[in-house]
Amino acid sequence: MPAAALPGRATASSNPGEIGLSGWGNYPKVSTELLAPRTPAGARDHLLGRSGVVARGAGRAYGDAAIGTHATISTHCLNRMRSFDAATGQLTVEAGVTIADILAAFEPRGFFLKVVPGTKFVTVGGAIAADVHGKNHHRDGGFGTIVESFRLALPSGEIVSCSRAENAALFMATLGGMGLTGMILEATLRLLPIETAWLLQDTRVAANLEAAIDHLESSASATYSVAWIDCLARGAALGRSLVYLAEHAARRDKELLGPELAPFPSPRMSRLSVPALFPGWLLNRASMRAFNELYFRRGAAQQGEPRLVHWDPYFFPLDAIADWNRIYGRRGFVQYQCVIPQARARRVLADILDRVSQRGDASFLAVLKQLGDGGGPMSFPLRGYTLTMDFPVSDTLFGFLDELDALVVDAGGRLYLAKDARQSRATFESGYPGLAALRDIRQQTGATTRLVSHLSARLGI
Repeated sequence: MPAAALPGRATASSNPGEIGLSGWGNYPKVSTELLAPRTPAGARDHLLGRSGVVARGAGRAYGDAAIGTHATISTHCLNRMRSFDAATGQLTVEAGVTIADILAAFEPRGFFLKVVPGTKFVTVGGAIAADVHGKNHHRDGGFGTIVESFRLALPSGEIVSCSRAENAALFMATLGGMGLTGMILEATLRLLPIETAWLLQDTRVAANLEAAIDHLESSASATYSVAWIDCLARGAALGRSLVYLAEHAARRDKELLGPELAPFPSPRMSRLSVPALFPGWLLNRASMRAFNELYFRRGAAQQGEPRLVHWDPYFFPLDAIADWNRIYGRRGFVQYQCVIPQARARRVLADILDRVSQRGDASFLAVLKQLGDGGGPMSFPLRGYTLTMDFPVSDTLFGFLDELDALVVDAGGRLYLAKDARQSRATFESGYPGLAALRDIRQQTGATTRLVSHLSARLGI
């Protein structure tokens, strides 16, 4: 497969047989040998006799989690759907099938994925490896809750079946294990039957962070909830937000659907694209403040009665802009996602937002969500609140993020490995008490020196 066809950014390398590869944040850029098997058996064979290897899906991990220290195995060609049982909703697919593929095939037939992340362009293998979460984690848990089983290729070449009943410890360690227990070849998921794919969205305006958290807590019974948060607002408006609550519209909502609206609308295609040479300097304090003000006013105008919205922009707002990661320029960006336990969330998040607003270069699309308890020992969520922000890479950024890390650690929180590109080993180890269980599994399966990503080498996993 040519490098240009790969997800993420690929560039030529000075070492023969290697390319420069990065995650969705375009930082860091590192050299690796790239392997692209066309079958599950070929993927298993690529594991044999190799060290420093890890699997890679659609390249939507933001940092260095899906780049092997010596070789990276792309699942791009492992994109076949194997079987589907409409009576049970069970779907078996290869690891390289994306959420977009599944929704395009099954949403018109009245099925959805109960848990989806903020982009539909992630693979099933990647979603399991990161145990991704959506806007309903506070109610329904992470992606692992809809996984019935998967087949995992171990470094020895053995292929094992894993479920909650078979190889259960390996199954749980793989959820959120960032591809470090083995290579997922295929998985069986449980789809959610729906009456329509439209959503009834209730928009609420929150004057500040306190009000946003109050809205999220008072609406915990809502299936989906998320807050867009203005991370540049200051003073009494610190953390002002738009809170979006939603439920799947039912057939009984026909007065809202109307005769002209099909109950299962097609996915929306990306109509805009960011050019490869987009100048990063256009994204500055003034432009981001202007965007945030416009976005807030537009959202506030939608407050009132619940309104019908298309499923695609509600769940995947940034997917409407192809290659939006280029907005941050050639140096790339870091996505910072932390979770703070509920008891300390208000104070600590206010402190974080105050520092971010003073710095003035955070993202134009920051997100606040309520999370429930985690799944596997390495799953990111814990009961509390998660804040997600983008920062353009600069000479002063990493020292600033170290300061935020100290606040997170002191509060008993942690950072999301699927987004991480720079946290220290000490920060990581303080936040993941389940690390010992993952290390034990890796030692038992011979993965400790065989399955090694740049992330795992950096953090000592």
